[in-house]
Amino acid sequence: MVNILKTIFNFYYEGFKNLTSISRKLWLLIFVKTAIILTVLILFFPDILWQYGTDEEKSDVVSNSLLNIE
Repeated sequence: MVNILKTIFNFYYEGFKNLTSISRKLWLLIFVKTAIILTVLILFFPDILWQYGTDEEKSDVVSNSLLNIE
């Protein structure tokens, strides 16, 4: 198991080590954008369904919210 993980790590390490400077900048841009998107999703779209117990209650809340039924 350890040998497989080392092989996978070395594969990606060698691959990223041999990138050109433009490729590195593009990968950095991808990682930064992904971090920003995940941060916005976590901060501004919280999980409000945690307070409902069953899946049926959760589905009722979602369907009523979409249909604006109170």
